[in-house]
Amino acid sequence: MGHEAAGDMVAFEVNGGFLSKFTRFWKKGSVPARDGLPLLLGSSFSLEEDESGTVEKVVDVMSVTVSQLLEHLHHVTKHLEFWQRLSKGGESDKLSFMMLERGPWAFFQGISMFIRSSVVGASPGQKLLLGASSRISERVTVLADLRERLAKITGQVYIEVDKMGEKVSIGRNSRVASSECILAVLKALSVLEGVYKFPQRNYYSKGDLSSAVTLALDFDDIPETIGLRMEWTDSDLDHGIKLLSDSLWKLNNFLDTVMWQYRRPRRIVRKWIHYTGGALGLGILSGWLFRHSQLGGSNDLERWTKEGFDAASGFWEEHVQQPLLAIRDDLFDTFRKRHREGNELGDVKLTAESLHRMLQEFVAQTKGSDAAEGSSEQQLVELMMIRYETELSHPLRNLLTGQLARALLIQVQKLKLDIETAMLELNQILRANEINFAVLSAMPALLGAFLIGKLLKRPFIKGQKGAEGRGRKAQLRRRMMIVDVDNAVMTCQMCIDEGQVDAFAEFGTLIYSLDRLYKAARNPATESGEWLSLQKDIIELAKPRLSTYYKMAIAARMERVYECLAPMPRLRVRYSYVLVAQLSCNKGIEEENQD
Repeated sequence: MGHEAAGDMVAFEVNGGFLSKFTRFWKKGSVPARDGLPLLLGSSFSLEEDESGTVEKVVDVMSVTVSQLLEHLHHVTKHLEFWQRLSKGGESDKLSFMMLERGPWAFFQGISMFIRSSVVGASPGQKLLLGASSRISERVTVLADLRERLAKITGQVYIEVDKMGEKVSIGRNSRVASSECILAVLKALSVLEGVYKFPQRNYYSKGDLSSAVTLALDFDDIPETIGLRMEWTDSDLDHGIKLLSDSLWKLNNFLDTVMWQYRRPRRIVRKWIHYTGGALGLGILSGWLFRHSQLGGSNDLERWTKEGFDAASGFWEEHVQQPLLAIRDDLFDTFRKRHREGNELGDVKLTAESLHRMLQEFVAQTKGSDAAEGSSEQQLVELMMIRYETELSHPLRNLLTGQLARALLIQVQKLKLDIETAMLELNQILRANEINFAVLSAMPALLGAFLIGKLLKRPFIKGQKGAEGRGRKAQLRRRMMIVDVDNAVMTCQMCIDEGQVDAFAEFGTLIYSLDRLYKAARNPATESGEWLSLQKDIIELAKPRLSTYYKMAIAARMERVYECLAPMPRLRVRYSYVLVAQLSCNKGIEEENQD
């Protein structure tokens, strides 16, 4: 497929070139296919009721058709949103795109234009902005038109399949309904037929789309033998399906060619400065390594490697091996010395019992047995200290004939008990601190291992990205998808209010939004246990004949109820429910009072 002179027609190859085939194969091989929004039959018709199997065959073909159309619609929408964001951006965004995000050749072109314009005294930035606005508007116009056509076909396929199920459920011949469905879809593909113009390659030229290279898309005509026949035979049905398959294959090759011209710049082109800086840094690092290696006549690398290995070994021994061994030894020592702790605790208990008996005997001899039996440990000590203070008034006499010596011995026994208790507690504190110090010394190694694990987790563990992943950003994207669904439902209703009976494009946009939400919410909703209910709600929104009132109610409930779509604080939700109930109750009371 080659380009000819301006205004000439490019011959379109139906089977596509090697590049388009390889690109499509690479896309399918790199991105696993996901089940999207299922195709619905109208009414309560079941495929098991179709004895001929014609309806099931047509539904399978239409499912593949819708899947490819939605894939193309997503591809076009993705590039269209990029150009729309750029067109709505400021002058600095457009200048940055023109100079820095279109590759090194565009960068040097912009620099040369700046230099030439500065010499002649013109405004180089204004010319860049005009060129950017012109080329961006070209892409937005063509992609928006292509997106609307694809959405129209997608919506019509859903509606025709729904009509087919409705016709069969009310008693129509399944073969007639199937032939009408395929014929309607083949006619709907004619929306995409026409002449498409390639964009200008030179961003700085003053040309427009009228002088651009064009590309025509023309599907095969429907044979009159099947176009005018009401009930198709098996061969006619197979011929119609083959005609639809050829049209889709032609559409795939056509979109590959067109989107290659209107697509956004690849990531490697938009980030060429980052990659260039990385390549320069890698080159500088390689030269530095060469100078300090044995190839450059230096043994610095060998010496640094040995020093680094020694430092790593020392770090491992100091912060990993020794702390772990210390923790192990402390734990084993604790288990081995449990019997010793029991003996120490028993000694303390014996000392305490001996002190209690000594206090009871002392108080019984000085105050009487009744005072000794009915007093607590603290009261016994107070009575003993009172007698001790009395005995100190005549220390020499009471030391020989009184109770002063006995009171001193009791105080020595109490001091012994206090010391043993304090030593036991101190021993426990020291052992706990030994383990804590060992853990603290191993903390740098643990933090380093944690950081290395976090860095290695992303490359080696395949995670879900975008709206299918976890976290607040993914939930925000799913919430924005709910907003897109609401907008699509309201747009469909506005078209109906304006008298548009067949709002295929708006309904196709709704189907596309539901398909994106279906794929994005499946895994998170399955993990949270909400998928079965959420799947039913999404399928209900895809029904063509369901009224807008019920669709808006379902969308509002989805945003309010499902945690995977729009999580809300529990207290705020409960408070809102209570507030709504209270307002409803007050309104009912006011109505009763008015009656």
